[in-house]
Amino acid sequence: MATYLSPGVHVEETPPAARAIAGVGTSTAAFAGEVPDNVKMPLRPGRTGLKADGTTVEPADFYTVAKAGDPVPVTSWEEFRTAFGDFQSANAVLAHAVFGFFNNGGSRCWVIRAAAKAGIDDPTKTLAALEAIDEIAIVAVPGAVAKAQHDALIAHCSRLQDRVAILDGAAADPPVVATIRPAGLSTQAAYAALYFPFIKVADPLKPGDETTVAPSGHIAGIYARSDAARGVHKAPANEVILGALGVTQRISQAQQDGLNPENINVLRVFNGAVTVWGARTMASNTAEEFRYISTRRFTNFLRESLTEGLSWVVFEPNSPALWQRITRNAGDFLTRQWRAGALLGAEAGDSFFVRCDASTNPPDVREIGQVVTEIGVAVVKPAEFVVFRIQQLTGG
Repeated sequence: MATYLSPGVHVEETPPAARAIAGVGTSTAAFAGEVPDNVKMPLRPGRTGLKADGTTVEPADFYTVAKAGDPVPVTSWEEFRTAFGDFQSANAVLAHAVFGFFNNGGSRCWVIRAAAKAGIDDPTKTLAALEAIDEIAIVAVPGAVAKAQHDALIAHCSRLQDRVAILDGAAADPPVVATIRPAGLSTQAAYAALYFPFIKVADPLKPGDETTVAPSGHIAGIYARSDAARGVHKAPANEVILGALGVTQRISQAQQDGLNPENINVLRVFNGAVTVWGARTMASNTAEEFRYISTRRFTNFLRESLTEGLSWVVFEPNSPALWQRITRNAGDFLTRQWRAGALLGAEAGDSFFVRCDASTNPPDVREIGQVVTEIGVAVVKPAEFVVFRIQQLTGG
């Protein structure tokens, strides 16, 4: 309590009993790809690339390629081209992915380059450089279809538990599971979603022609677009892929009947538009709680938001007053999620519970310096199968 030395009115500022928990970002992506050291870089503004004699190339007039192995924040296509080069055969896979990301609604990503193909064939070390960047919520290695590459992405995301991997399915004709998706993946694959087939886009190197590209960059942009429009709880599906002119293989409903139960998200063409027609993770069918990518991403969002929003609790006196403040903070945050349509229930109290009291914090728990809070949520699931039952009535 403050000490007052003279008569008068004294105004004190007191901290609020509850501190609002802000939701963390969910749409920042990270892309890893091969860009060799000798990639052709664009000219700096106002430079000619020539020395005074007009005959010799002046290296200082060109942008310098980003250092291999160092993640670079990128917020526009222009920033990408000045750090990794414009469209060319040397960087085409990565460039198309990042361009597709921004074209489909992405606003911020991190890009890390490997100077040689070996750094992408086994991206474990390349991905390790992304671990310390907390804002990343989506990870992709465009064009990676081998089991070792998928395993590295899944292991990266499942270890950190704050991001998901977008995987590209291998080309397969006919489209059978054994060739599209690597076998032997564990339930950790709940942190990954796989999309098939590859898509066709305009070829910037050959105007008027098409080229085939991996869909993961475009899909990451759709994740960001859906998050901004509806929220991370909305499945990023039934969305048109902007910039896609077609797919390498048209998949029929009968063919998708064999792929969807195997958790392969198919890209299909409806009315001339390439559409994302799946929303599943690669978790085994026994892992029902994380069957859908929206559920996995929303749970990541909750964990990160609560972890950051309740960090003030550390070293506070572990008493009933603290328990009440935790309950209020978490309850207010979850109520906002319910109002946004992310939680299922007619009333907020039906959609979640927060328990932090003497039952979760008995003397032995308090004695070892822990404060335990139990939270349960009823997450909405996507309407994957819409069924209309039609009955013909006889006139009477």
